[in-house]
Amino acid sequence: FYLGSIPVTSTVVNTWIVMAILLPLVYVFTRNLTTVPRGAVQHLLEMVTEFFYDLLEENMGKEGRKYLPLVGTLFLFILFLNLSWFIPGMKPPTTDLSTTLGFAVVTIIMVQLIGIKKQGLTGYIKHFFQPTPFMFPLNLLEELVKPVSLSLRLFANMFGEKTVVTVLFLMVPLFCPTPVMLLGVIMGLIQALVFSLLTVVYIANF
Repeated sequence: FYLGSIPVTSTVVNTWIVMAILLPLVYVFTRNLTTVPRGAVQHLLEMVTEFFYDLLEENMGKEGRKYLPLVGTLFLFILFLNLSWFIPGMKPPTTDLSTTLGFAVVTIIMVQLIGIKKQGLTGYIKHFFQPTPFMFPLNLLEELVKPVSLSLRLFANMFGEKTVVTVLFLMVPLFCPTPVMLLGVIMGLIQALVFSLLTVVYIANF
C-alpha cells in the first residue's frame, strides 16, 4: 500500500511486525534484572553480553565496551529478522536486498562517524593516506565497497539459506522437519553474528 506517494512493501510491513514482537520481549526480559542473575533468561542475556564484551575488548581494549549498544542491537535485530520465517506466511526481511543494504549503509555511516570521533577530522582524513599517499584511491574504494559487501553477504546467505530450507522441507516434510528448522536457526544465528563481527572489525580499524 501507499502512504501518500511512498510505497510500503511487504518487506517493510514484515520488519514492523518483527519490531512489534522484539520491543515488548526486550522490555519483559530486562525489566526485572538483578545483580545476581536469577533465571535462565538473565543468564542467557549475560552470556551474550559477555561474549560481545570479550569480542570488543579483544579488538579495542576496555574502551570497546561502549560500542556494545550498536553491535548488540545489530545482532539482536538481524537475528530476529532472520528467524521471522517461523511466523506462518512471513518472508524474512533480510531476504530482500533493500533491507540488508539499509543495514549496511547505516552501519558504515556509523563506523565513519565513530572514526571521526576517535581520531578527529584531520586524523580521519589522514588514515586514507596510510601507509603511503599512493594508497588513497584504494583506501577510499575500500570504504565505499564495505556497504556493498556487507549487504550482499547477508542477503545472499539468507536468500540461499531460505531457499535450501524450503526445498528440504518440501522434499522431506514428514521425516525431518525439526532438523531442517534447526538448520534454519543455526544459519540465521551465524549470519547475524557475522554482520556484528564485521562491524566490530571495521570500528577497530580506526
